[in-house]
Amino acid sequence: MYIEELHLRNYRNYEELTVSFEDRVNVFIGENAQGKTNLMESIYVLAMAKSHRTSNDKDLIRWDEEYAKIEGRIKKKYGSLPMQLVVSKKGKRAKCNHLEQRKLSQYVGNMNVVMFAPEDLHLVKGSPQVRRRFIDMEIGQVSTVYLHDISQYQKILQQRNHYLKQLQTRKVKDETMLEILTEQFIQTAVKIISKRFEFLRLLEKWALPIHSGISRGIETLKIQYKPSVDVSEEQELSKMIEVYEEKFNKLRKKEIERGTTLFGPHRDDLVFFVNERDVQTFGSQGQQRTTALSLKLAEIELIHAEIGEYPILLLDDVLSELDDYRQSHLLNTIQGKVQTFVTTTSVDGIDHQTLKEASAYQVESGMITKVQ
Repeated sequence: MYIEELHLRNYRNYEELTVSFEDRVNVFIGENAQGKTNLMESIYVLAMAKSHRTSNDKDLIRWDEEYAKIEGRIKKKYGSLPMQLVVSKKGKRAKCNHLEQRKLSQYVGNMNVVMFAPEDLHLVKGSPQVRRRFIDMEIGQVSTVYLHDISQYQKILQQRNHYLKQLQTRKVKDETMLEILTEQFIQTAVKIISKRFEFLRLLEKWALPIHSGISRGIETLKIQYKPSVDVSEEQELSKMIEVYEEKFNKLRKKEIERGTTLFGPHRDDLVFFVNERDVQTFGSQGQQRTTALSLKLAEIELIHAEIGEYPILLLDDVLSELDDYRQSHLLNTIQGKVQTFVTTTSVDGIDHQTLKEASAYQVESGMITKVQ
């Protein structure tokens, strides 16, 4: 799939913009703070209905305006698909093929993107929250059921924490409601964990040969899910539920004392091993970067395997963060098969055929002009 045309109105520093793209590599060149990253973000938001940079949707709306609108025409193997997302102070409205989408979970997944930005290099050494977000965003693109389950989980977690807080402050004393919320919480939690286990197996399958190729065959990558409850991939859902119930009974008193949920998918993590050593703790910066790059390239292949089309790749200011060898590996991998958007302050120093054949655009003060 690829995006043929993008239209922005009142989006960040773009008052009005319409731009067409080629089904290949598109490079955006410009100084910092001109709108390169805003453009990348808008493509990401069109696909995912949320930003990778901010959790506050109001940040996306141009100063002093009421709303921001992103429209795109996506070319897929079965035809052209118009998509539209309007972000206002009241919330978000999404349309797909001119039809209003009642739920964002029905909208997400129609357009698939993989974003690789400098902060993704912190995927390995960053906080567990970064890794959980990575899993949730990626599974959400290929599974609407997972998106629904995550949304339900967040609501139940919020209610459960609220009730635990009331028990902690003795505003309520009856624990029956806690047990009802815990049952709902566990039912949703095990579905999420089961899907995460499955997804990570697939991701590892694709990442292993990629990582081996980048490391010239001397490193083996392993991905391990680290749940906050002692469950394993081999267990059936009924067994996972049992283990969760035991954990709840064990932690009940402590949770009431602290007024918060102490276990569940929102406290799980991922661990990456290279040659059996934990990369986060013992890996060099080079190994951490290779691991992050392998995961991103594996995502592209995984999405292709799941939906039969390649996603759109967004490389936001990341080439300058990679050495020549990793740059080449990345550009060789995408050459000719993935529509790619690259932002950079300059293409000097990146000597690769893919960029020489790319469509180039100059970005300045929220204006984009194609370089002939």
